Amino acid sequence: MTLDFAMPVLVVDDYQMVVRIIARLLKQAGFSNVDEATNGEEALEKLKQRKYGLVISDWHMSPTSGVDLLRQAKADEQLRDVAFIMVSAEAAPENVALAKAEGARAYVVKPFDAHTLKARIENALRA
Repeated sequence: MTLDFAMPVLVVDDYQMVVRIIARLLKQAGFSNVDEATNGEEALEKLKQRKYGLVISDWHMSPTSGVDLLRQAKADEQLRDVAFIMVSAEAAPENVALAKAEGARAYVVKPFDAHTLKARIENALRA
């Protein structure tokens, strides 16, 4: 499978430094069209304004968590097909299971490198 490196990707995390790191890793992996959001509400607005092929969202955000963002997107007919990858510092099996049950196509544990992220993206977009 060939990745569409021009596909719009939205990175969501309430820590700007993490957003910058993930955006840089995406660019290292070849993606050229990366947008950012610092919380779930901002991400939902951006998702409604532009068609994204992929969302990479942190699990722990306030006031809207990454899982809540995922649920809202999957409940919206216009957004339900957007691929989601959840990111967290926690590798708890119950979090991974919940993310998958809610519709995430992958779960990545921080820290990770560009190679790992690219592999998860390939798997998520193949699903």
